[in-house]
Amino acid sequence: MNHTRQTLILTAALSFLAVLSLPVNADTAEEKGLAIAVEADRRDTGFTDSTADMVMELRNRQGDLSTRTIHIKTLEVTGDGDKSMSIFDTPSDVKGTAFLTYSHALDADEQWMYLPALKRVKRINSKNKSGPFMGSEFAYEDLASQEIEKYTYRYLRDETIKTSDFPDGVDCFVVERFPQYAHSGYTRQIAWVNKDRYVAEKIEFYDRKNDLLKTLTNKDQQQYLGQYWRPNEMFMENHQTGKSTTLRWKNYKFKSGLSDKDFSRNSLKRAR
Repeated sequence: MNHTRQTLILTAALSFLAVLSLPVNADTAEEKGLAIAVEADRRDTGFTDSTADMVMELRNRQGDLSTRTIHIKTLEVTGDGDKSMSIFDTPSDVKGTAFLTYSHALDADEQWMYLPALKRVKRINSKNKSGPFMGSEFAYEDLASQEIEKYTYRYLRDETIKTSDFPDGVDCFVVERFPQYAHSGYTRQIAWVNKDRYVAEKIEFYDRKNDLLKTLTNKDQQQYLGQYWRPNEMFMENHQTGKSTTLRWKNYKFKSGLSDKDFSRNSLKRAR
């Protein structure tokens, strides 16, 4: 689906939950929430494939900064989660390291890592989708493609919020969703969905104790091919540890002719 499709997973990730209007026959909060998710999926379907460059900025509680650069490619898969590959460009000690992910809705993702120093591909146990992505405050599940069946949904309310993109306020749908797959790190998530642009402006993540764990803010959203919205910046703040991660995206390209062979395990060794 979306921005956690951008990789990561990000893809997209994270501009999920778009909606044009709620159907008049969606009487319950659950029906309204599901209607939003279904429309979001429809609107983000058809991008075929994408590539992007990303700078990852990691900050600890003291504010110390470390940076990584990564380029990512994604293949849209109909009826299942998308395929994605993330290749490290810097720092030098991880240059050439590559991750390949076949994401799935309810089943465990399949994941492999290529280690250039050893010149070998290693399969990773990826049952735990709550694990951190590349040492960041983003979990793998935050950035994996957002298949509808991964969650149940509930529409909460309408709300106007102020953001850096909309300092005067933007009208949003507020939608709660509950993970249905095993090993999720969350009990629930709450998203504020821009009513005009139909993308998530903010998402709150609640841990297994149902305490607020972290908040994602999507910034500088851009539209591609007249349809697909992607944030140029994703800021994830961990309220419990004081750490944060910023993902800065650029050079998005779509429909460049990628295919399954570009996402095979053997392709990891050729990743550049």
